[in-house]
Amino acid sequence: MKTGIHPEYRDVLFFDVSCDKKFVIKSTIQTDLTETFEGQEYPLVKLDISSESHPFYTGTQKIVDSEGRIEKFRKKFGGAYASKLKK
Repeated sequence: MKTGIHPEYRDVLFFDVSCDKKFVIKSTIQTDLTETFEGQEYPLVKLDISSESHPFYTGTQKIVDSEGRIEKFRKKFGGAYASKLKK
């Protein structure tokens, strides 16, 4: 194996925001966030979905709407749609 070309693995804290679960695994991901977990400080990565909340692993269907329906509508149609309704 060549030396100096492989990424450095380190313990990283992953936080699933949809079900408030935290877990630590080794990863090469880069992040500026940190958080203390079980007495140690780890780099933090926030996830929308993980094996703790994914329907394939949990066996239950759960709709995760992190952005919100109204915000998605406004982002998609913006002010153009609202101005057409007023006319």
